[in-house]
Amino acid sequence: MRAARCTGYGPPGGLSVVELDDPEPGPGEVLVHVHAAAVNFPDVLLVADRYQVSAPLPFTPGSEFAGVVAALGPGVSGPAVGTPVAGAVLTGAFAERVVVPVTGLRPVPDGLDMVHAAAFHVTYATAYHCLVTVGQGRAGEWAAVLGAAGGVGSAAVDIATRLGMRVVAAASSRERLAVARELGAEAGVDYVREDLRARIREVTGDGAHLVVDPVGGDHSEAALRALRRSGRFVTVGYADGRIPRIPLNLVLLKDAVVRGFEIRLLRQYAPDAVAAGDRALARMVRDGMRPLVSRVHPLAEVASALTDVAERRTTGKVVIDLTGAS
Repeated sequence: MRAARCTGYGPPGGLSVVELDDPEPGPGEVLVHVHAAAVNFPDVLLVADRYQVSAPLPFTPGSEFAGVVAALGPGVSGPAVGTPVAGAVLTGAFAERVVVPVTGLRPVPDGLDMVHAAAFHVTYATAYHCLVTVGQGRAGEWAAVLGAAGGVGSAAVDIATRLGMRVVAAASSRERLAVARELGAEAGVDYVREDLRARIREVTGDGAHLVVDPVGGDHSEAALRALRRSGRFVTVGYADGRIPRIPLNLVLLKDAVVRGFEIRLLRQYAPDAVAAGDRALARMVRDGMRPLVSRVHPLAEVASALTDVAERRTTGKVVIDLTGAS
């Protein structure tokens, strides 16, 4: 099979595409023929060895994929060979074949093709749980979404709007704010040219009820300052590249709730919440919700695809098409 390969930590430009032996599924595992794999910012961090955990060299990056079941490992009774599935792994998805625990697979939601199925679950599940499970967002509340044209951000705008929340989208350009408005954002803040705190408070009147922040850096404190009293702030990533240092007196004075979200931990500690979120997202897909996919690359362009995501030149999701990989 062909696969992207990281042989040394650093920028994604160092990735290459190589031939590897097909993997074999072990007990409790399934071999999937990958049709499409989505690029996520943690993939960039893993290649640079800047993620929360390290991937030992050499490794095949890629965490989110869709394809069909190719073989079952010992002790696995299903899904049947040929079944369309989507799933997530820490590494290994940028390859024509990937082995994954059967517990890491889920059906492709009705109405999604392979490209959109690959782009769907990680960002949309992350956005849903940030807004609902962790953020306790409710219809009629103001939700401020940072990085609103990125993968998690665009999903958060889409879901929040469908759940009846009023969204203030924050992004780094007017063009990116236009993307968020098309997804339903009621107002926007260009945080390169505008005062993020002042603009959010101006739009919402008394501040946002909820902030979803996948960006970090200096924008986090400004967004926290834009919360109303007893508001909720959910930190979910640091696309800015800098982990913010928040003055805790702001949390005290606002009686604010600051929560972190990491989807792997939720699957481990709150499986019932994960199942409820999956059902809610499936209903939204049936009602016409689709992830925003801005670019589709062949496997040969995997390095440039990750570079574009690393340098924040994309909107929505970027997907690697593996159907023509060989």
